[in-house]
Amino acid sequence: MSNQALSPQSISFANALTAIERDVEKAVEDLARMIAIDTSFPPGTGYPAFADLMEDLLKPLGFHTRRVTVPDELWRVANGPACGERVNLIAERPANKPVCGLYYHVDTVPVAPGWQRHPLRLTREGEQLFGLGAADMKGTIAATLLALRAAEECGVELAYDPMLLLCTDEEGGLYPGIRYLAEQGMLKGHIINFNGSAAPRIWAGCFGVFNLQITIKGHAVHAGEGNRTGSGVNAIEGALPLLNALQALKPKIAAFESKLPPPPHASGPLRPQLSISAVNGGTSGGQVAAEIKILVSRRYAPEESYEAARAEIEDLVRACVAQTPGLEFDIDLVGHLIPTADPDGPHWPRWQKALSLGFGYQPSDFSKWGAASCSDFGYVQQAGVMQEILLGGLGRPESCIHSPEEHTTTTDIIALAQSILAYLARDFSADLIPEYSASK
Repeated sequence: MSNQALSPQSISFANALTAIERDVEKAVEDLARMIAIDTSFPPGTGYPAFADLMEDLLKPLGFHTRRVTVPDELWRVANGPACGERVNLIAERPANKPVCGLYYHVDTVPVAPGWQRHPLRLTREGEQLFGLGAADMKGTIAATLLALRAAEECGVELAYDPMLLLCTDEEGGLYPGIRYLAEQGMLKGHIINFNGSAAPRIWAGCFGVFNLQITIKGHAVHAGEGNRTGSGVNAIEGALPLLNALQALKPKIAAFESKLPPPPHASGPLRPQLSISAVNGGTSGGQVAAEIKILVSRRYAPEESYEAARAEIEDLVRACVAQTPGLEFDIDLVGHLIPTADPDGPHWPRWQKALSLGFGYQPSDFSKWGAASCSDFGYVQQAGVMQEILLGGLGRPESCIHSPEEHTTTTDIIALAQSILAYLARDFSADLIPEYSASK
């Protein structure tokens, strides 16, 4: 989009928009370095190395960084898959202005089978940028750095002091980093959450999700002994009634219709979901399986009770395991994100205008909708720190987020960077800055 079409209100702002387009290759380089660090959760062992990289990238921009580690006792589960140090990074550059928090989760999902390209090496094909976390959401960090460098180079006066929040364990963790920062009173101002899409969306909130790891325990013996009385107890075979019962429960759960407005492309109302996400058990053909672990994921609508939804699954486990004498079981909560309520607030009109500048949207393009996908910002609202949360990002239906061949584009990185620059800039739609208009 040309500077003439953008109608900038200052030469420095116009120059910065141009600099973003000119310097996008630097953002591609930054993204390549981020993707090369494996921050997949589980297990979540790459957080310290990623914090090292971000400190290296932010220091030239004058940011002071602080590492905040979530205590082990809050997130570690004895039988859970997570391990490593939960290092969250806060980057600030105070200039006595109102604070705008810029939030990113730095973890990705694990590498799924099916990648044709190296998931931890950025692959460039035209404007497409492939790699694990390219769209969700390391590309948004690269876009932010691109915007901040352009503002610095061109002397753009900012309306806000940006506060970068680079956080852990959003991808299903028990105690996400942003939750800990909120509960410790470390958040300031209002926040833009970049865990969203590149669509013209007004966020209406989202579902919650919890993950239960069910461990079914039998007794291992030589496979030649079979399951004869007094001998081994095959945990895998003993878990079959439970697996069948969970599968039968899925349509019952999905029958509920949420009142949360669905995306424009949805074929119907948003519905809760039950998924059998992982099954692991057994050791060899010569041994009766002593243990099987079943990971169950339950997405629940804001209208549903978390306690009731969890109890329904746990009661099912007890009933099914009781069918096989000698079986025992454990149930561990290994991840939980609570629903996010409607995060509307006074900053949205300006953020919508900034998104329109970057992505070329018209006011009529925007619509308000929620999603069955989840966010860790329900915990921020629960902590009472803030209710308003702005949403943006790089996600598109074709981006393959959480799937093989995840990617974003240089076009979208430029658009998001220009949107971020506009929102932070003092000369962009100053009449829509609540902190300044309220003081007049």
